[in-house]
Amino acid sequence: MVFVVAAEKVWGDEQKDFDCNTRQPGCHNVCYDHFFPVSHSRLWALQLIFVTCPLLLVVLHVAYRDERERKHCLKHGEGCTRLYDNTGKKRGGLWWTYFFSLLFKMVVDGVFIFLLFYIYEAYFFPLVVKCSEDPCPNEVDCFIARPTEKRVFTVFMVVVSFVCILLTLCEILYLLGKKCRECIGGGGPRAIRESPRFTMPATIPLTANDNSVFKKSELEKTKMADGGVAETESPAPGYSVAIS
Repeated sequence: MVFVVAAEKVWGDEQKDFDCNTRQPGCHNVCYDHFFPVSHSRLWALQLIFVTCPLLLVVLHVAYRDERERKHCLKHGEGCTRLYDNTGKKRGGLWWTYFFSLLFKMVVDGVFIFLLFYIYEAYFFPLVVKCSEDPCPNEVDCFIARPTEKRVFTVFMVVVSFVCILLTLCEILYLLGKKCRECIGGGGPRAIRESPRFTMPATIPLTANDNSVFKKSELEKTKMADGGVAETESPAPGYSVAIS
């Protein structure tokens, strides 16, 4: 947004101060339209809109998750199992939304850089441009207002776009590498925690009767060790153990 506002200041006088050394009616407008078919500031404004829209889709997806989690808690109570560990974490569908938003952003930046060089061809704000379009009587010289300032600003915007493409590509590669590592590793720590193999067995505590039988058996073993022969041999105590 700051770049677009600054571009409006730099290009605000482009048509007013675009001057040609002829007074042929219509020649000035035709030459200006030939060299500047689309304003740089408006082109960058369109680029900003197209780059921002995918990020808004990610925000809307997170808001949809929050709303779905809220309705789930209202329906099943606050103590119910949550649908998402973290609604803002890039898992499942949100991962794909974020991935495609980055891909779309990178493509948009590349397309607008291509359009910038395709539309303006080799006219990179020279001090003097030659125009021979109709209805100009012959080849006339035209002068651009503040060409050096516009050249520097254009180079800066192109470099920023290339840096954004590079950073977006690095983030896409990072997301893909992390996703592949999770798939190869079986889903990471989260899958291990949720695996049924790691469910601890639950035991039912001994009742009072079972406890007395256990103590009696231990007492008989002690008597056998002291006297050599036990009076009676009781069977092993029974345990009630449930494994889930």
